Amino acid sequence: MGPYGLFVISWLAPVALVAVWEALARAGWISPQVLPAPSKVLTTAWKLTLNGSLLLDLGTSLLRAAVGFAIGGGIGFALGTLVGFSRLAEAAIDRSVQMIRAIPFLALLPLVIVWFGVGESQKIFLVALGVAFPIYINTVLGIRQVDPKLVELGRVRNLGPIQLIRRIILPGALPSILTGVRYALATAWLALVVAETIGAQSGLGFLAMDAREFLRTDVIVLAIVLYALIGIAADSIARHLERSLLAWHPNFGDRR
Repeated sequence: MGPYGLFVISWLAPVALVAVWEALARAGWISPQVLPAPSKVLTTAWKLTLNGSLLLDLGTSLLRAAVGFAIGGGIGFALGTLVGFSRLAEAAIDRSVQMIRAIPFLALLPLVIVWFGVGESQKIFLVALGVAFPIYINTVLGIRQVDPKLVELGRVRNLGPIQLIRRIILPGALPSILTGVRYALATAWLALVVAETIGAQSGLGFLAMDAREFLRTDVIVLAIVLYALIGIAADSIARHLERSLLAWHPNFGDRR
């Protein structure tokens, strides 16, 4: 079966679910106050788009996620590379990182608010914190799992340390690193949802919390759907990166 057929099959279940949801809502089996019909959610999205509020909130959330991802991803990759290459760095850094990773977002939230208030810094910090750990762990794992025979081959061919890292170790670790990126993208939105429910004046989380005060379930569902669509889009971008950067890899190069 070709890539187009597989693409169609991947969307059959979501489309069928939406169709059943619409039918049950129109038949009155689902109360609009509990779960509005998809057509109602689309109408609400159109109205909010026309008045500009939806695009503003969406853009704000995307910017927060992008900045937090860049900061957290950079830190996670740097620490992961350091620990992956050095047992001394692992002894000095890894235990502290794992202890912080074990703390839930909600437990950290009061302290983060004391540190940063409820402004943009608080939201970006939580996103960066959530993103750093998946990339850190998968970077360490990827470096440690590089085939020692390939490293030995590089040394036999008189590759210097920089060339060895650039041509053998980092390419060998790249599948694991990109897996970390995919996990981090999902974690970024989870952290942002938590951050935007506290003291936000804009963003998708603020849109949902504001709608809750007025029992606007159509707006709440719209925010949830947007989070899902953004997650799908982000994962698609990560998969495209896998196909592009790992074209040489037998397990990735032939994917569509």
